[in-house]
Formats: sequence, C-alpha cells, structure tokens
Amino acid sequence: MAVKMRLRRMGQKKAPFYRIIVADSRSPRDGRFIAEVGYYDPTKEPTVIQFNEEETKKWLSNGAQPTEVVAKLLKVAGIKK
Repeated sequence: MAVKMRLRRMGQKKAPFYRIIVADSRSPRDGRFIAEVGYYDPTKEPTVIQFNEEETKKWLSNGAQPTEVVAKLLKVAGIKK
C-alpha cells in the first residue's frame, strides 16, 4: 500500500482551507484517510501552516511520500529540508 501525505480541501465555496492528511494513494482527494497531521489556510494574511511535528516525522520515517505542495509546506515549516 503506497501512503501519501496530501491536502484535503475543506471550507466553503471560494473560501478554501486544507487539512494535511496521510492517505492511501488510491483513495480520492476528500475520501478516506489514515491520519490528519496538520492544516494549511492560504486565505489568511499571513498564510497559516501548522503541523503536528511528532506525527509528521513519524509518518515520513515510515515511508509516507509527500506530494509536491505538501513537500513545499514542510520545507516552509522547517520540518523537512
């Protein structure tokens, strides 16, 4: 089973925020997931990025592959180089 860290869209129409989740790569974007490790809100000024560091590092060490966007967010948050 390939596990990915990716964004799950939430919020109202034209006012999105995203939860960063760990999910099976075959499940749909807003479908079933394994764990929630943080959130990202691009509508706030400044942008809000928050991770549960312990859980995020655990999933990365267990082989979860972040998507491109999540990898950039991890870099901004200082979790992954």
